[in-house]
Amino acid sequence: MAQKKNTSIRSSVTNQIASLHHEHPSYRWWVLLNVMIGTFMAVLDSTIVNVSLPKIMATFGASVDKAEWILTGYLLVFAVMLPSSGWIADHFGYKRTYMLSFALFTFGSFLCGLAWDENALIAFRVVQGLGGGLMMPIGMAIVLREFPIEQRGTALGFWGISAAASVSFGPLAGGYLVDNFSWHSIFDVNVPIGIVGIFATYIIQREYKTETTRDFDVVGFLSVTVFLTSILLALTDGNASWNDGGWTSPFILWCFAISIIALTVFLITEFTVNHPLIDLTLFKYYNYSMSNVVLFIFGFAIFGSTFLLPLYLQNSLSYTATQVGLLFLPAGIVQGLMSPVSGLMGDKLNPKVPAVLGMIFLCISWYMNTTLSLYSSHSDIMIPLYLRGIGLGLLFTPLSSLAYSDIPKTKMAQASGLFNVIRQIGGSFGVAVVGTLLSTQTLKHMQINGQVINIHSPSVQQVVNNLKHFAGQSQGGTAAVSSQQAQALLGSHLSNQAFVQGVDDVFMFSFFIIAFGIIPLLFLRTPKKTSGETHMALE
Repeated sequence: MAQKKNTSIRSSVTNQIASLHHEHPSYRWWVLLNVMIGTFMAVLDSTIVNVSLPKIMATFGASVDKAEWILTGYLLVFAVMLPSSGWIADHFGYKRTYMLSFALFTFGSFLCGLAWDENALIAFRVVQGLGGGLMMPIGMAIVLREFPIEQRGTALGFWGISAAASVSFGPLAGGYLVDNFSWHSIFDVNVPIGIVGIFATYIIQREYKTETTRDFDVVGFLSVTVFLTSILLALTDGNASWNDGGWTSPFILWCFAISIIALTVFLITEFTVNHPLIDLTLFKYYNYSMSNVVLFIFGFAIFGSTFLLPLYLQNSLSYTATQVGLLFLPAGIVQGLMSPVSGLMGDKLNPKVPAVLGMIFLCISWYMNTTLSLYSSHSDIMIPLYLRGIGLGLLFTPLSSLAYSDIPKTKMAQASGLFNVIRQIGGSFGVAVVGTLLSTQTLKHMQINGQVINIHSPSVQQVVNNLKHFAGQSQGGTAAVSSQQAQALLGSHLSNQAFVQGVDDVFMFSFFIIAFGIIPLLFLRTPKKTSGETHMALE
């Protein structure tokens, strides 16, 4: 009896100590730091692979079409899991779910390091995406729950530092590891960091569960999964090397048909079931709806360019993977510095001001990238990247703050999950569309360049003769061999030129997409503040 009484006393004292710990003013900042670790990891693996793709492709002998799925597969399953995060966290608890998602992400990273071919790597990237797709929105929901509304802009600004750091350090870390070790190391490095993050979550965070839980929308989950998978398959493989029929092939047409059917089933289900997977009524909140339009455009442009720029730098300018990573580093630092500044500006002033400025900077950056060439200088690359860092730092924090300004607390987890879904879907579409458009425009310019060149013109003959002389001097051989080598060099140059022209076309397309995103930004409503609180109460 006495032993039970002592155990009860010890349990009571432990609970009181834990309560005091969680009520301490610094608690929410420790939680923010903990969530930033997870955010850093999840976003890192959206970027670290980009500069490593050439090495992975060479190791496995994989085509570009197959290697693209190493990126798209992660983004796709990331987006698919995001809508489920709210239900899972509400049902099992936010701390427990965050820990389990961190563990799943870490385990997926461990498996990726063991991959024996491109198919295994894609499958293990799916496991990674399962963890990351839960970790991101739950982490944001935890931060939004712990901070009062007057501090959310600042908190989201610091949260944005982790995303900015991973975007900038991802290519650098990936490039360094690939150049000095192997491609496996870009995944192995996640394992010790993940273990630290899991342990920190267990020590720091308190558990939180909603009082009521809802049924899981199985039909909604399956239909949105089929929709996203089929539409991305169609967009990615429309111009794939194996697809002889192009956009009118039976496979592509079936993918589009299945995606339409799945989307129809999904919409009917979400509007008729009692507990939908995605609460589409969230779009009745004006700011939230308009912010998601901007966010889709944001994700489309950012993920698409992050996929495109390393290809250009390595294939056209012969940069090493490490050199590519070093280019992204200062831009990421600029983004990290601007993120909390934009949060403070949004808290003190109209948050639309930094958001619109950020979009303008992004437009300028993308427009400058439409003039890239085989002879672009270092400054031609860096200035747009600096402008992009400023734009990203200014945009995302106030956009998030405006999006959640009129969302009730009871719907915050769902809103956070859907907000991240839109960004990831935008990113998935960005990679798919950019890859397809790049292939199409490169082929078009190769045909145009081939038709324009007149092999009998004096200027072309002079170039060919100079190339013959160069080939003969550098490699030796007969005149016939030198002639073949000269033609190969000329063909290679034309191919490289066509690729760069395709890159410029894609950046011009992206520029118009981003410019369009300014329009919904201008129509966002600014919450009115009274005594540090908004009239758009979150109660």
